Parts: sequence; C-alpha cells; structure tokens
Amino acid sequence: MDPLGAPSQFVDVDSLPGWSDVYEAKELDCRRSPVEKAQVDVRSPFPYRKDINEKIILWKGDVALLNCTAIVNTSNETLTDKNPVSESIFMHAGPDLKDELQKLKGCRTGEAKLTKGFNLAARFIIHTVGPKYKSRYRTAAESSLYSCYRNVLQLAKEQAMCSVGFCVINTLKRCYPLEDATHIALRTVRRFLEVHGETLEKVVFAVSELEEATYQKLLPLYFPRSLEEEVQSLPYLPADIGNAEGEPVVPERQIRITEKPGLPDDASDEEGLEADLAFIGSHAFARMEGDVDKQRRLILQGQLSEAALQKQHQRNYNRWLCQARAEDLSDIASLKALYQTGVDNCGRTVMVVVGRNIPVTLIDMEKALLYFIHVMDHIAVKEYVLVYFHTLTNDYNQLDSNFLKKLYDVVDAKYKRNLKALYFVHPTFRSKVSAWFFTTFTVSGLKDKIHYVESLQQLFTAIPPEQIDLPPFVLEYDARENGPYYSSYPPSPDL
Repeated sequence: MDPLGAPSQFVDVDSLPGWSDVYEAKELDCRRSPVEKAQVDVRSPFPYRKDINEKIILWKGDVALLNCTAIVNTSNETLTDKNPVSESIFMHAGPDLKDELQKLKGCRTGEAKLTKGFNLAARFIIHTVGPKYKSRYRTAAESSLYSCYRNVLQLAKEQAMCSVGFCVINTLKRCYPLEDATHIALRTVRRFLEVHGETLEKVVFAVSELEEATYQKLLPLYFPRSLEEEVQSLPYLPADIGNAEGEPVVPERQIRITEKPGLPDDASDEEGLEADLAFIGSHAFARMEGDVDKQRRLILQGQLSEAALQKQHQRNYNRWLCQARAEDLSDIASLKALYQTGVDNCGRTVMVVVGRNIPVTLIDMEKALLYFIHVMDHIAVKEYVLVYFHTLTNDYNQLDSNFLKKLYDVVDAKYKRNLKALYFVHPTFRSKVSAWFFTTFTVSGLKDKIHYVESLQQLFTAIPPEQIDLPPFVLEYDARENGPYYSSYPPSPDL
C-alpha cells in the first residue's frame, strides 16, 4: 500500500490515462505502402495485446513525483551523479536517501539496487547505471542498457511490486542516442510483460518534453493499439528486435571467439585434420601431450568441426534475417501467398501458403526467400503447421527443387524442429511424385510430416474451418470436385 497523506504535488499513477486512452492511434508519418494496405496476413513480432497496453502509461513529468510502488533513478557507478532526474529524487526524498546510498557501496553499469523511498510518494527507489555510449563499442552499450531495464523489472518482480515509474535511463551526459535507447527500453519492457505481465499492474514512462515525441513515435511499434496500427508499424521495426527477452543479438556486432585462435577465419575444414592437428601440436603444452592422445584429439577435432559448422550456419541465417528486415518486400507481401491464420486442434499456429499466388517466373525469388524469413522467424520459435494449397497451380507457379533446397538450407534449425505438419491440399499425381523425390533424396526429416489432403473436409479434421482463411478459388474448386457441401462455407472477405 502506497504512503498515505502524500503532498498534493505527487501524482497517483492510477489517475493517469493509459497508453491506449490518451493518444489516438494515428497513421505513421510515412506514406503507407502496399504491405500496410494488405490484409492482416503478417503479424508483427510485437502483436496487438490490449491486456499489455492497459499496463502502459506515457507521462510527461518528473518521475520523482510519481505515487507508485517504485521509481527508477539513473545515476553513475558511485550513485552520486548530478543529473536532473537524480537531483529531483534527492531533493524530494530528503537527506536519509544519501545516507542509505553510502551503504550500497556503488552500483555497476547495468545493475539495479534498491532503497527505500523515504519522503517520496513512491515506497522504493530502484537505482541503475546506464552505459556511456561510444559508437565503436555499440554492442556493449546496447547490452548494458538492456540489462538496466531488465534488472529493474526483475527486481520489481522479486519484490512483488505493483507499479514502476521509469525515467529515461540514458542521460545526455552519457551520450546515448535517444531513439536507439528508446527502442531497447520499449522492447525490453514489452517482452518482460509478455511473460511476467501478471506481476505488474502499471509501467509508467516518465519523460521530458524533449523525450516525449520520440516515445510517441516508437511506442506503436512495440505496443500497437489496434490490428491496423500493428500492420502500419511493422515496416518501421528496426532490423535488430532482440531475442525473446528483448536482448540485442545482432551477430555482426558480436565479439567472435574463434575455435582455432591464430588461424584465419576463412581457413577451410576441407584442408583436413592434418593441418589442424599440426597447429594444435605447435604450442608447448601440445608437444608435452605425446602421441597417446592422438585419437582423443581426432575425436575432439570432429566435435569442434561440427560446432563450427553450426555456428557458421547460424551466422549465415542471421545475415539473411537482418537483410529481410531491412529490405522493402511490399511487392512480395501484396501477392498474399503467405499469411498467418488461426490455430489447429492442438493449438499450434497455422501458416498458409497459396501456390497459385506465386508467379515464379515474374518475381525475384531471392526476395521471396527474404519475405518467408521475415514472416516466419518469430512464428517458428514455437510449434506450427503449414498448409500449402496446390489448388489450380500451373507451370508458372511451380517452385523448383533448387529454390526449395536453398530455403531448407538457409533457415534456422527452429523452422525444422517446430514444424509439426505440412498439409499438402489438392495435390496432383505429378506433385506427389516431385515431393517424394525431394523429401527422399534432397532433404531429410520432412517426409513423415507431409500429409496429402484431397478435400477440405479432410483438412477440417485437423484445423477447424473457423481457424483458417481460405481463398475463394480454393472453396469453389473443392465444391466442384468434392461436392457442394463446402460452397456454403463463407470465404474470408480479405482474401
């Protein structure tokens, strides 16, 4: 329970309008592209969530004046920084706060430490230290700033706090670009609330007049207030949206620790074990080992080669992913050849591929591959199923085996691991033969997941009809081939 009898200058968070209420959802400044005008067939990695939005408050004001469970103070490693936020907190909290901070013996960059609120309306103060920003050490700065927000939220969760008021942790003194820092702040809070939303009732972003415009601009990307705003915001998400917790993971900026220090990065595994073992044996400790460990080294080298191969594949996929997020793929999106629909009987996400909508000879197939990665990356983190409509396709819609092999080789392991079924709807004899050859001789692990579906009635035994948006021509074809029963099922108005 927050302190009673707080001075009138303090502001109760419950009296502040929420993010969904105070600002009307507006179109973004940029002119809308075709991908934004299309149906909502591609969901953002930060989808519209009314329950999460109700917890968010954007407030222009002094964080020290908030009447909530805890407010955040941004400081330096000795917790003596003289910035506007800290000075206001010290002034309103009273002299006891300074005495309490001396007991903490400082705070490292990225950490969070707790004190009482003393004369503040807030019961607690969470102190954190943001990083100093230098472009050459951008990765370290991003990771440290993420840690600030994440550790504050984790501390709030552990202390069963109901509400937290954030200041803007990156100060002008530390030179962190405001927009870059805001991306990290918003996505970290968003990811935390997705998992631990039940632990926090309110999260307030207390900003100055200079900071308010940036937060208003970027909040819709991570907390869209409608499905329309979600789609409008999708093209403006940065290439790096972090991992499942919001932590930065751009591989091009990560420090590489080579498995063979001293060897060039492009050293080929095809050069054989002899060269590798010669290198291993060139240092003093290796010479002391003797030949008795030769077999052991061979086994170890085999393991390292496999690990190196996996890391190389992951780096390659991440490069494709970054390119997919940076590329304008609106022309591919407008084809409506790939979209997310409902869930199957097991609660798994259903993705639809419409073969007839892929004009193979008329589009850039590399962009098609990029679009597939862009759409599927956040879908494939959980179990999902694919429904491929082969209905009324012709030679101009046939994806050749080379493209499919490239796609299979490029995508991350999670795509293959979490794909639980591929429903091949309205197959022809030729397509069945092609699929058999491809899954038998070209790729492995896919054959047992393919289910040939001759009718929609058969498909509906696995996916309820209300959970899948069907193109009208598929319905018409199925009614003609399998009887009029399905003609009464209304097609999605968006297809």
